[in-house]
Amino acid sequence: MTKLRERWTADRMPDQDGRLFVVTGANSGLGLATTRALARKGARVILAVRDEEKGRRAVASVTAGGPDDRLEVRRLDLADVDSVRAFADRLRADGVRPDVLVNNAGVMAPPRTLTARGHELQFAANHLGHFALTGLLLDRMAGGTDPRVVTVTSANHRMGRLHFDDLTGERRYSPMGHYNQSKLANAVFGRELHRRLTAAGSPIRSVLAHPGYTATSLQTSAPVAPVRFLFGRLLLPLAQSPDQGTLPQLYAATSPHARGGELYAPGGLAELRGAPVRAELAPRATGPETGERLWRLSEELTGVRFPLPAAA
Repeated sequence: MTKLRERWTADRMPDQDGRLFVVTGANSGLGLATTRALARKGARVILAVRDEEKGRRAVASVTAGGPDDRLEVRRLDLADVDSVRAFADRLRADGVRPDVLVNNAGVMAPPRTLTARGHELQFAANHLGHFALTGLLLDRMAGGTDPRVVTVTSANHRMGRLHFDDLTGERRYSPMGHYNQSKLANAVFGRELHRRLTAAGSPIRSVLAHPGYTATSLQTSAPVAPVRFLFGRLLLPLAQSPDQGTLPQLYAATSPHARGGELYAPGGLAELRGAPVRAELAPRATGPETGERLWRLSEELTGVRFPLPAAA
């Protein structure tokens, strides 16, 4: 853990006028807090959400009910690769060129659920959807203003294992265990993307962030009762607010000092809360062999190929 040059808050965020952000899961929790903070600094934000009506209500909460042409709602279901492709195709058709993609949305600890393509829901929504979205938008971002991909992982990535021989949990499924697997996949992806962008000489930065323990609907509305009781009730007094929890990803997305391939996290005890610091990724998230294996598998499962060479 390395402290930053200063105790960073949203007030220290540079002016974002002229920059366009795509934020997944922007209708609530960390995504909404990220959108609100960016809008205050003049950014344009596309709220990429599964439920457009919830997205419109989120916009109304940010703008106090008044119109704001800097905020736009578009439908995106990350668990459905066809939806991801349609979202990216619409942006391309409309001539939209994002400067920053914030891969924020997440699903936590549901009962074992498979998508229409047979993928485990958490791995599909948390990792595969963001992998595909990034690959489909990357060429649109290359000419942007300080372009970045920010992938939101979790401290739980350190407890995760990539069960390449049983990704769907057919033989053994644990709601939290497969959540941890998806968050490790986020971390591996963010680091491997950094390697490939660097090898290609791309101006795009791949940066990682995690929010610590933040009170969002992931905890309070978790579909599995023991998880909901533990994180949504018993431990909830220890949680920080979404406005505080979003600081690491805002720093990763906007600070000129944020470095590609690095993880930013709360600096308090056990990285649960506090101002952002530079934190360490789990060793299993940084190995190039694991990164290459997950990358090849993700390409196979999504059908999306990045316009990048493999890292040496």
